[in-house]
Amino acid sequence: MKRAGYKRIVLKISGEVLTGEGDYGIDPEMIGQIAQEVKEVKNLGVEVAIVIGGGNIFRGMAASAKGMDRVSADYMGMLATVINGLAFQDALEKIDVATRVQTAIEMREIAEPYIRRRAMRHLEKGRVVIFAAGTGNPYFTTDTTASLRAMEIGAEVILKGTKVDGIYDADPLLNKRAKKYDELTYFEVLKKQLKVMDATAISLCMDYRIPIIVFNLKKRGNIKRVIWGERVGTKVRG
Repeated sequence: MKRAGYKRIVLKISGEVLTGEGDYGIDPEMIGQIAQEVKEVKNLGVEVAIVIGGGNIFRGMAASAKGMDRVSADYMGMLATVINGLAFQDALEKIDVATRVQTAIEMREIAEPYIRRRAMRHLEKGRVVIFAAGTGNPYFTTDTTASLRAMEIGAEVILKGTKVDGIYDADPLLNKRAKKYDELTYFEVLKKQLKVMDATAISLCMDYRIPIIVFNLKKRGNIKRVIWGERVGTKVRG
């Protein structure tokens, strides 16, 4: 049996992935597929923390660009991530995976407040922890949340699951000639202004040497392949 290459990971799930083949909302089939893969990875002995985006429901930056107050729009985006987090918790617990949702904005009736030591204890006990509501602050993305939480809980890697199979020099869905990178440094990502994660998130990972692997989450089995150390997607490191 193959051995897992990581002990503790942060899986960053793009909200857009949860739409499945649609353009909006949550596809139960897609969320169920990802939940099953998370269970398989957890059964390998890997401790899994998850950060979910909210772009399938509401995008704060997009609403701000259309005239909405940026702070209000960002808080609305944070609430969208909580909806996704609860949906993902439901999918995991239906397949007998103990899960806790922790939110950066307190809403005790539906989730725990984010407490670092409690999150780490959950992971040590074999529970999946879902971090929702971003950092709890406007102007910060869920990518930055993933970087911040990875540092706080001592994760070895950030796995960023998207709709494409890595980082390209242009949008591969719009440009058929887009070139895929197998590996990049943090500095190259910043210099080339590649839209994989925002500059704050990349800078945090660079400062604390947390590698990032960007891969296609929709392809069945990809999370395990990454955990096993196979060449999947694009790896960003120092």
